[in-house]
Amino acid sequence: MTNDIFIGGGGPDYGTQQFLNIGYANRHGLIAGATGTGKTVTLQILAEGFSAAGVPVFLSDVKGDLSGLAKSGSDTHKLHDAFMSRAEKIGFENYNYAAFPVAFWDLYGKQGHPVRTTASEMGPLLLAQLLGLTEAQEGILNIAFRVADEDGLPLLDLKDLQALLVWIGENAKTLALRYGNVSAASVGAIQRRLLVLENQGASDLFGEPALALSDLMRCDTDGRGMINILAADQLMGAPKLYATFLLWLLSELFEELPEVGDPDKPKLVFFFDEAHLLFDDAPKALVDKVEQVARLIRSKGVGVYFITQNPADVPDDILGQLGNRVQHALRAFTAKDRKELRMAAETYRENPRFDTEEAIREVGVGEAVTSFLQKKGVPGIVERTLIRPPSSHLGPIKDTERNALMAASPMAGKYDKRLDRDSAFEMLKARADQAAAEAAAAEEKAEEVETPALREFNNARRYAGKGVTRSTSRPPARRATEGFGTAMANVVIKELKGTTGRRIVRGILGGLFKGR
Repeated sequence: MTNDIFIGGGGPDYGTQQFLNIGYANRHGLIAGATGTGKTVTLQILAEGFSAAGVPVFLSDVKGDLSGLAKSGSDTHKLHDAFMSRAEKIGFENYNYAAFPVAFWDLYGKQGHPVRTTASEMGPLLLAQLLGLTEAQEGILNIAFRVADEDGLPLLDLKDLQALLVWIGENAKTLALRYGNVSAASVGAIQRRLLVLENQGASDLFGEPALALSDLMRCDTDGRGMINILAADQLMGAPKLYATFLLWLLSELFEELPEVGDPDKPKLVFFFDEAHLLFDDAPKALVDKVEQVARLIRSKGVGVYFITQNPADVPDDILGQLGNRVQHALRAFTAKDRKELRMAAETYRENPRFDTEEAIREVGVGEAVTSFLQKKGVPGIVERTLIRPPSSHLGPIKDTERNALMAASPMAGKYDKRLDRDSAFEMLKARADQAAAEAAAAEEKAEEVETPALREFNNARRYAGKGVTRSTSRPPARRATEGFGTAMANVVIKELKGTTGRRIVRGILGGLFKGR
């Protein structure tokens, strides 16, 4: 059964040995169970199995435990005797310790190679979800992306998007004629959300060089699939950023990979830990997108496995597409818990030997209720299973060991240095600087150059005629009127001598003195 990944087995109180057929591994899967029931170890042994079969893996390390995949297990480990006893009990005859090829990644560039994408690749839908925008604000974000495409303004990092939003706010009236109303308040709200995102460290995510998907789909010289581990312990402090990044990665795989139908084995297996973060308070459009990706990406040769505490965390339309399942214990303390437990049990193909609902409630740590797709994609009968022990080190490795592996990685140096080529921010700044320089030059030239028309006008207004003898019998009101008229004339003449006045004179009198 060289095409199968051994998951666990029986013993007197359990059923037959359980295998995941790698030919059906792209039909997706679920690992569920309460905290502390063994989900992380199950994830670890699945990653080992896929790697040994030559299938690259991408997974997120939420608790920092999965780095142990890069190091061989040891007979000095405190659980060595328990591992050997379990291997013997379940009939795991070829059990031995081994390390696996690992590449470490980190959005913040601290515990792994930096992971970046551009704002353009992320797109307005995922960015709107990441920022928690209203429908009106999402509309303005879509306008920004459309303007960027039409004006050739690359959106690479956050400052590109921020600069473009400033420009859109300044040109709102012009844009409204084509795209609809652009509210300054909405633009300001988006800018505030971007600032919050920037403070959470998202500026590290957006930029270049962007991650090449081919770097996640490599095998080592022995033909083993590379296990790509995303450091997510710090990232969990920004759960929306975590969920949006993983969804972006799935979307990129869906859009870029060619159709392969039903391959002999997957091209990549993707594990989405803490999957509930993807669906909590998510708008329907986003859930629909996840469902679409989950439904269609298997034909691209990608298997997606959701890891969560309760199957109810995953929408029914997506849950129905998860054919390979490992269900660890669920606790049922409340009426809601009991209802969810009953619903989880009903999704399995019944086994006449035991009650599925009762088994899910009773299985211990390292045990699970499992069901895997069999020939022709038919779900297997549910079985109680003892999960096999891992071959790699259980628990995290030391920082020195991690750093040594990163330094020896083929990815070392490829993504470490951030690039900052000309994009929307620089282009809009250059336009603004050029316009300001042209305006200043025109202003300076206008103040220095006196046109013939303006010179003749100035000479005309300085004409002094013969004095007029005033009668002493004129009423004071007349003198007051002349004083007001003179004052107004002086004001007008003063204005006409200034820059504004010169522009008016050039416009109005230019034609009168043109032929002189």
